[in-house]
Amino acid sequence: MKKTHIVLLLLIIVSISAISATFLDFSTYETFGSAAQNPGKSYHVIGFMDKKDGIHYDPLTNPNEFSFMARDKSGRMSKVIFTQGAPPKDIEKSEQLVMKGYYKGGTFYCSGIQMKCPSKYKNDVNVGEKI
Repeated sequence: MKKTHIVLLLLIIVSISAISATFLDFSTYETFGSAAQNPGKSYHVIGFMDKKDGIHYDPLTNPNEFSFMARDKSGRMSKVIFTQGAPPKDIEKSEQLVMKGYYKGGTFYCSGIQMKCPSKYKNDVNVGEKI
């Protein structure tokens, strides 16, 4: 191989690495407290929906937005506003939520929710237990 080919190949590799580093999402799992310390930066926050407060959704005012209160693993409560559509089906039944978004002005603005629902495959009888 010629030296120019090697240099060109190295430049292509460096360019691809720089472009992929720019566009990849490097968010991490955090709490509402750490997300509030860096407003505008994207995070994944693991939490639980406050079922007493429920979901606030008015499709006539804004069909692409709803809000609810959530508690993270450290116990901090925060208002969460989801801005990407209607509430997911059975969100109230979920055990845990992974919310992707950013903190701004005391509110967590969420662009994605992954629900961790209770397993429907739990055994009621232990293996080897006599009935």
